[in-house]
Amino acid sequence: MPVFCTIKFIFSLMGIMCSILTTTLAFANNAQFIAKDHIVIDLQSGVEWLRCSVGQRWDGAQCVGEIVKLNQEMSVQAIELADEQLGGNWRLPTREELENIVCHECSRPKIDASIFPNTPAEPFWTGEQNKYSPRHVWSVNFFTGHTYGRFMPFQDLVIRLVRDR
Repeated sequence: MPVFCTIKFIFSLMGIMCSILTTTLAFANNAQFIAKDHIVIDLQSGVEWLRCSVGQRWDGAQCVGEIVKLNQEMSVQAIELADEQLGGNWRLPTREELENIVCHECSRPKIDASIFPNTPAEPFWTGEQNKYSPRHVWSVNFFTGHTYGRFMPFQDLVIRLVRDR
């Protein structure tokens, strides 16, 4: 084998090894999530998250674009659009699913920014009505990391979509 081909082959192997090590280290640092492009697999909840909030897009390294805040009625249209453009059965997360991605050790926003970059420190909608106050819908606030059941469906909040695995 010529020297140039041998060197190219060795660098290819080194690149593969670096990829394997990087994936292994990223997984070892946060055993709850596996990030794959614009999707994050949540091993704890058994769901797949869109890495970016509605209105943003994944550019291969981070979430870019302007976040769009929607009310509950408009979120239905966003879900239909996500299903059409990305495939799958996207939905608003349950309260428990959204609470599971809160990082209490993180500074604001209270979410792992390496997994969910450019997340605003604001409340996000869930798809759950507050059974104690049926006029309200549950939200999770990534400014505080707390859950609130006091938002009215007509209010505009940030949305992160999820689908079952």
